[in-house]
Amino acid sequence: MKIYCCEEHVELAIDMIVDELETFPQLTQMEDEQKLSTACEYCRNTAIYVVANK
Repeated sequence: MKIYCCEEHVELAIDMIVDELETFPQLTQMEDEQKLSTACEYCRNTAIYVVANK
């Protein structure tokens, strides 16, 4: 499971993975070239982080 999110929604994304998978996710900052074409899954602003279970 991967969630792309902006700075504002990173806590929500972490909570979603913890609630669904009962494990603490990895938080990775996206590369600059990835940020240009990836939107936050909650608000459609530019995504900055990938919150994933692996």
